[in-house]
Amino acid sequence: MNTSSTANCPLILASQSPYRAAMLANAGLEFATEAADIDERSVEAPLLEAGMDATDIAEVLALAKAREVSSRFAGKLIIGADQTLGLDGELLHKPADMEDARRRLLQLSGRTHQLNSAVCVVRDDEVLWSHVEICRVHFRDLDPGFVGRHMAQVGEAALSSVGAYHIEGRGAQLVEKIEGDFFSVMGLPLLPLLACLRRLEMIDQ
Repeated sequence: MNTSSTANCPLILASQSPYRAAMLANAGLEFATEAADIDERSVEAPLLEAGMDATDIAEVLALAKAREVSSRFAGKLIIGADQTLGLDGELLHKPADMEDARRRLLQLSGRTHQLNSAVCVVRDDEVLWSHVEICRVHFRDLDPGFVGRHMAQVGEAALSSVGAYHIEGRGAQLVEKIEGDFFSVMGLPLLPLLACLRRLEMIDQ
């Protein structure tokens, strides 16, 4: 993976998600990673009370992460990202444990959910760019026995995703079709981000 030390790298991903880091590394970017020190649920709570939808919440959380990391690294270009999942108007969160993940997959079975993948670029608390990609994921009807076997195969990796699945792995077997960008389903609108970084002359034109 093309990650560098924070001190030497002008580009920082404000996330410790191995999936987002892998996407950037596979695209040939050199970057460092720093986890944002924020309480996502505390940021989210007043937004939900105000009636903000899952799409806007994803963008606010991505910006909050980027700004927190930016406050610690002057002059660095910070990439913030977040993904929310909406199901019939309800905002869902990452499963708490394996049983919760199993219930999540059965909840999504035979239904269509919306993934809102937000990404932003911040430098010195200035928002240079932000974008939200909306994807619709159609799950096939899942047999409970299949779900149990699936969970045994993927293990605790299911807990790292709000939907309890990873489309780039065995999670593909759960899905009937997707509407939208594949990278965004994975958690990062990679192509719009690369276009932004080219405009900012952070990567080769």
